Amino acid sequence: MIEVKNLTFSYGKDKQALHGLDFTVGDGEIFGFLGPNGSGKSTTQKILTGILKGHGGYVSLFGQDISMAHTQDFFNRIGVLFEFPYLYANLSAIDNLKYFSSFYPAEQLRDIGEILEKLEFKADFLKKPVSSYSKGMRQRVSMARALISSPKLLFLDEPTSGLDPSGAVLFRQIIEEERKKGTTVFLTTHNMLDADLLCDRVAFITNGAIAALDTPKNLKEQNSSRRVRIDYLYQGRRGEKTIETSELEKGIPFQYDEIISIHSEEPTLEDMFIQYTGRRLS
Repeated sequence: MIEVKNLTFSYGKDKQALHGLDFTVGDGEIFGFLGPNGSGKSTTQKILTGILKGHGGYVSLFGQDISMAHTQDFFNRIGVLFEFPYLYANLSAIDNLKYFSSFYPAEQLRDIGEILEKLEFKADFLKKPVSSYSKGMRQRVSMARALISSPKLLFLDEPTSGLDPSGAVLFRQIIEEERKKGTTVFLTTHNMLDADLLCDRVAFITNGAIAALDTPKNLKEQNSSRRVRIDYLYQGRRGEKTIETSELEKGIPFQYDEIISIHSEEPTLEDMFIQYTGRRLS
């Protein structure tokens, strides 16, 4: 679906933003592209969506060189949710979506009412102007805009930004549903929980270069301490021990009356990001 080879980009003589990126994204994959502000992830996404031109190296989407693919058919096959909602503030959710729908063939379009209902948009705000919406409601309209044309390739920039926990869970469910339909998802985010739960693979980018690329599970397991922490009760007292996982093969190697919990000391995805890049996401 996406192939990137030796991608470079410069904003000026001394402002090189990308330093030879190499990665691929397969059909139906959710690919996470993670990096702190200024790392080059927004520049990369703008190149992939055809917004930014003048890059070096090779980029193809749908098997077409991106420099030759700026056609109506190309743009009809992608959907984009920007970090900051691009909506007309004086228009309602319905009118915004009707306007953006007018750019696509009718046979591609999803029903506006159904998609807003799926996104749990408040019915009493359907005809009120976007300027009266909360950030979470604007995010729902932006997601509806990205999905309205039934895209084959979906670019999502901070999709759960501004949502409460239940809204974030809903969006993750919808992204998973899109993937099950065969949609490919390119996800840029600062939210490590979203990346860990959703992504088949993630790339860590910093200073315009990819520092690591693998599945979230592999990145964590490869750097695991291989230890577990056990909370237990023995003779009415609560205790805690940390042991090597290999010790569990012969059973728990200490006396106890009740095991309360067992936790692996596997690092988090954010721990891995800091280890590979030396920087936090925010």
